[in-house]
Amino acid sequence: MTQIGFYHLTRTTVTEALPQLLSRTLASGQKAAVWCATKPVLEDVDKALWKISSPSWLPHGSEGILMPDLQPIWLALDESVPNKAPFLFLLENRSCSDCTPFERVFDLFDGHDENAVAAARTRWSTLKTAGHELAYWRQEDKGWKRAR
Repeated sequence: MTQIGFYHLTRTTVTEALPQLLSRTLASGQKAAVWCATKPVLEDVDKALWKISSPSWLPHGSEGILMPDLQPIWLALDESVPNKAPFLFLLENRSCSDCTPFERVFDLFDGHDENAVAAARTRWSTLKTAGHELAYWRQEDKGWKRAR
């Protein structure tokens, strides 16, 4: 079964937290897909990945780019994964109808938005019932702490 981690953002925005998680993904030799719900968030993520200071940038692409299969990080508004990434990052309360193609799924949600927290709880219950291995991570002053 797919390992699914819920990442409760309490200290930073998704565009601040995501580059660090993606840096670790690439450092481990994996590729990632990032599914956004809206174009403005996709554009903000794109900009954040270009501006990261360590490493100097995170190679990525999205719809319209040549050779999407070669992109280490793929940004999408749909459910495309042309780079065959084993890691999936879900933003803006996106869900994944079939997680089986992925080794790990990272569900990032805004802890200051009551609707986002409620939606994450619903996704948690649905995925737990489906038998997935779930983990809950909460942002602390320094990094993440696994709570379950």
